Amino acid sequence: MSAVDDVWDEFREAVNMAPKELEDWLETDESRAVGQKSDGGGESTGHASGRRIVQVLRSRKAELTDDDAAHMRKVVGYVKRHTAQRPDKSDDELAHAAWTASLKNWGHDPLR
Repeated sequence: MSAVDDVWDEFREAVNMAPKELEDWLETDESRAVGQKSDGGGESTGHASGRRIVQVLRSRKAELTDDDAAHMRKVVGYVKRHTAQRPDKSDDELAHAAWTASLKNWGHDPLR
C-alpha cells in the first residue's frame, strides 16, 4: 500500500469542495483576507494549500507522489483540528466568519 492509499479516504472525506468550487473561492477577497502569512505580507499558508489541493483533486490517484500524500495528511490534520474548534455560533453567523473562510481555503466547507 502506498502513502497515497494510506491517506486517500480521509483526504476525500475532509475535502468536501470540488476543484472548480475551491479554485473560484480562492479568487475571492474573503479567501485572501484570512490565514497566517509567513512573510507578513504575501499569500497565507492556507491559501497556498488550497491551490495545492486543487492540483491534487485534479490528478489521478496513480499520479500522486509521496510529497502529495504528505500534503494530504497535513490537510486532514488541519481540517480535523479546526472543525473541532467550531465557534458557538449559528450557521448564519459563521457564513462569513474567518473560521469558515480559513477552513474553505483548505478545501473544507464546514457549513455542509
